[in-house]
Amino acid sequence: MGQAPSKPSSAERPTFEDALAQVESIIERIESGEAGLEESLREYERGVQLLTVCREQLAAARQKVVDLTAKLAQGTDGGSGGSGGAV
Repeated sequence: MGQAPSKPSSAERPTFEDALAQVESIIERIESGEAGLEESLREYERGVQLLTVCREQLAAARQKVVDLTAKLAQGTDGGSGGSGGAV
């Protein structure tokens, strides 16, 4: 039975920028024909893993922006003395 690849720990996970650069490099190698079939499949699998990392990091960043925006809105609504939160 094949096992799904385990997720790397946060210490092993590349930054968004590094992961994206690695994906771009993988695409270039596959498109150039530099790698054979088996290597291309391994590279493709690695690219999928890296894109998953990128998507997770983007989702976390998006959520942080939403949270900070909500916090800012609460601060302007709560301390305005009834101005209705108009900015």
